[in-house]
Order: sequence, then C-alpha cells, then structure tokens
Amino acid sequence: MKSLIRVCSAALLVAGSVPAWPQAYPSKPIRIVVPFSAGGPSDLTMRAMAPRLTELLGQAIIVDNRAGATGIIGAEMVAKAAPDGYTLLMATASVIAINMVTYSKLPYDTLRDLQPLTPVMTTTTILVVHPSVPAKSLKELVALAKARPGQVTMGSAGNGGTLHLALEMLNKQAAVNMTHVPYKGAAPAVVDVVAGQLSGMFVDLPVVSPYIKAGRVRALAVASPKRSAYFPDVPTTKEAGFPNVELQNYYCLLLPAKTPRDIVMKLHDAVVKTVNTPGVREKLVGFGADPLTMTPDEFTRFVRADIEMWGRVVKAAGVKVD
Repeated sequence: MKSLIRVCSAALLVAGSVPAWPQAYPSKPIRIVVPFSAGGPSDLTMRAMAPRLTELLGQAIIVDNRAGATGIIGAEMVAKAAPDGYTLLMATASVIAINMVTYSKLPYDTLRDLQPLTPVMTTTTILVVHPSVPAKSLKELVALAKARPGQVTMGSAGNGGTLHLALEMLNKQAAVNMTHVPYKGAAPAVVDVVAGQLSGMFVDLPVVSPYIKAGRVRALAVASPKRSAYFPDVPTTKEAGFPNVELQNYYCLLLPAKTPRDIVMKLHDAVVKTVNTPGVREKLVGFGADPLTMTPDEFTRFVRADIEMWGRVVKAAGVKVD
C-alpha cells in the first residue's frame, strides 16, 4: 500500500512539472485593426462581417479604427503585434501594395512582416463632384481645371493611396493641376464633397453610392475597364477620353508574419464562410462591392504581383510622397 502511495505521489509530481497545454484558439476576443476612419469602406466592410465571424469563432470581434498616414499607423501596429491570431489588419491596395512603392522609409514590409490571409471584396473607384461644380462630364471637369488652375479641389483617403494616384494619373494625362487634399480616410473626404467644401474626388463605390443615388454628388466616370453594374449610365474613364486612368481597389485581411499555420487556416476558413454567408454577401453587394476570396498562398502571390504592378504605375506617374 505504501509503495502504491509513493508511485502515485511521484506521478503527481511529474504531472505538475509538465507545462499545461495551450488553450484552444481562439480563447479571447479578436481585434481587427481598420487603418482608416469610421464610416469608410474598410470600416463598413468589417462591421458587416463581424457578427458572423463572432458566431463562427465563438469570440467577440473588436473593430479598432486607427486612422492616419494612408493606413501606415494601423498596418505598423499589426505588423509588430504578437503572431498569435488575436490581431488582424483590414487593409486595401493602398496599405499593402502602394505604400510599398511610394514611401522610401516605411515602418513595415508587407511580405516580410505580414501574412496575407484573403481578400474579401473588390470595388469600383468612381469620380464624383459636388452638384454645384459646373461640369457634367470628365472632359468638362478637365476644361474647368484648365480654366481655373488650382481651384478645383479633390479629396482622397490620404497621400499616396489609390484615390490619390487616380487623381495624379488624371492630372498627368490631362495636363491639369487639380489640387489634392488628403484626409485620414475616404469617409471624411466624402462628407466634405457632399457639403461642397471640396469640388470632388475619386472614391470607392461603397462609401459614396448612397450620395450618388440621392443626387447629393454627381458621378462623372468610373476608373475601371468596364462600367459599373450599379451605375451603368456612368461612362468609364477610357470612354471619357482618358484611358490611362484605371484602377481597381480591393479589401483584404492580413495577420502578423509567423502566425502559426493552423491559426491562419482556422481564421481563413471562418472569413471565407463569412463572406459566403447570404446575409453578409448581400450587404457587401449592396455596398457596390464584388465579394472575392483566395487561399493564403494564392493571396500572397497576388500581393507580390500587385506590389510589382503598382511600382510600374507609380514610376510612370512620378508620384513620391516622402
């Protein structure tokens, strides 16, 4: 009996010296950093997805807006976060691709410091102006800018982003100088266009679609190869005479680099299921977006190619922001 007690005691001592198994992921709320102001496309997208992600993962999804510096502040925060699956980045082409080729001193490297997870949607970029602007077409806006140098003011979500680059492409091709006014996100810039404080801006469809439908801004052209299914009467920039003014933005999720593969795949599966949930998909489509997902490996290759593509575009446009 005494020997049995000694054996059991030894077993308990050994068991007590073995580290406890890590808790199953996720065991606490997950933070998704949106590097732009509230009310913009990134924010709207994440808030549309958050309830379903919460159901699938069994933990609260916290949307954390960290606006500023064309997404750099939020992206750096995620790049330096612990690679444990509890901090993600909701990004755009501006944040993960264009910043890489417009800033010479960026505090993160997309392919070194971040793990691409998947895109969630693509969007059409559209040029809008306040109804008081005496231009009913893109050619008329260009003529106005030539007649009033520097007086046509155009907002954007920040220096060097897709919306800024679209303006610079137009300025270069049309040989005009519309004044660029950067904001900490698309939403506050749109507010000032609607209020007549700005002449207009290039902007992604989800954030401006309600204002177009309400007649509070006038759509002049879409900066994409084909017309938008949501506003089929609005010509493309190519149809309007400016074929070199084309881009398509995308919204995506990334993690800190070195996040364990099993966590990456669990999050990936939950995001894909969320995007394909009918209610969520309807919201994204209702914004004027086209839902899209990829595997992490596919998306990593896509991001690498996108950085290379934007490098060529930025070089041709001669854009540098630092």
